[in-house]
Amino acid sequence: MTKPANRATGPLLGLLLLAYIFNFLDRQLLAILKIPIKAELHLTDTQLGLMGGIAFASVYSTLAIPFARIADRSGRVRVVSFAVAVWSLFTALSGLGQNFVQLFLFRMGLGIGEAGGVAPSYALIADGVLPERRARALAVLSLGIPIGSAIGLLFGAWLATALDWRFAFAIVGLAGLPVAWAIRRFVPETPPGVAAPTPNPSATSFAAVAARLAKKPSFWLLSFGATSASICGYGLGFWLPSYFVANLGLSLTSMGLYFGTIVLVGGIAGIFLGGFIADRLRSRSAGADALVPAAAFLLTAPLYIAAMSIRSLTLAWPLFALPYMLSLAWLGPIIGAIQRLVPAHERATASACFLLINNLIGIGFGTFLFGFHSDRMKASYGSQSLRFAMLYGLAFYLIAGLLCALAALRLKRDVLGEA
Repeated sequence: MTKPANRATGPLLGLLLLAYIFNFLDRQLLAILKIPIKAELHLTDTQLGLMGGIAFASVYSTLAIPFARIADRSGRVRVVSFAVAVWSLFTALSGLGQNFVQLFLFRMGLGIGEAGGVAPSYALIADGVLPERRARALAVLSLGIPIGSAIGLLFGAWLATALDWRFAFAIVGLAGLPVAWAIRRFVPETPPGVAAPTPNPSATSFAAVAARLAKKPSFWLLSFGATSASICGYGLGFWLPSYFVANLGLSLTSMGLYFGTIVLVGGIAGIFLGGFIADRLRSRSAGADALVPAAAFLLTAPLYIAAMSIRSLTLAWPLFALPYMLSLAWLGPIIGAIQRLVPAHERATASACFLLINNLIGIGFGTFLFGFHSDRMKASYGSQSLRFAMLYGLAFYLIAGLLCALAALRLKRDVLGEA
């Protein structure tokens, strides 16, 4: 079997990264715009948590599987380009929302679009990058998370202050449409020198992929480990802007700059180092793709506790940046490990199965749980209820670390041999 070339150095990785930046830019926009939205539409923290979580995750996670099936069978590039166009349009439409129900439905539309973007992108990169470089290549794609989130915080805060939160949605959403066209136009399904994955009719059904994964304990341990971390990651990402405004006295624009730089610097460092270290350690330890995230998760919780005990803006910045860095170190290693559990022609579907677990629970309940407990604890903690809701939620990082440590014990036996 021909080894894949390292094709992810040209338009493939660049355009997929750009799409992923818009993916998280559009998601993160609500995290900062919820402050003026809450004031104008008189929403509760629970309603905002539902909009940021379940509205998006319920369709994003479940539709990822049928989109991945289409991608594996008829073309991954066309699915990704369609997805970018759909989520961009629903982001723009969010600026028309007049109440909770309308915004909830527009967020569901955003989830429909983004359901088709991530799993096929993982598969496109995994197909064309040598196994020993795969975690780094997937880590480069995952840089879209901090870059897109930071731009959403910085640009969203500026637009909301200079213009209006409605204009912010419209401008950011429409800006994604040229990216959809560029992916369809310039990214080939199978670049020169790379053999196209050969479909295997006996193993291409969803049931066959699910059955293969069900027999691999490392898949479940990695999936629920990442999910536990995502509950905290998405919950903190959505609610920390409100914490910075309420507890550190920042204005909307100052908060966008402050948190945006934390996300950008910490996120890029964490994703790059996680992928790089896992690739370097894999030759010595078959469980490196699980051990690196395990160590990072176990350090993340105590560092966030230290950060939220500081009132100095100067001292708090590095204390927030460090755990944010560690919390994203899992992306390259775990995503790369999932790709190695199945044959090439099943990778998009396997990724969608992983994303179904991770996103339905992580996004769906992370933002909701933090907002729900903040509302419920107001009687006891007053203005500090959101802070304590986040502090209690950090226990999920410890669970994530333990699950990934257990996955390391099984990973060598579960990974398929790669020629």
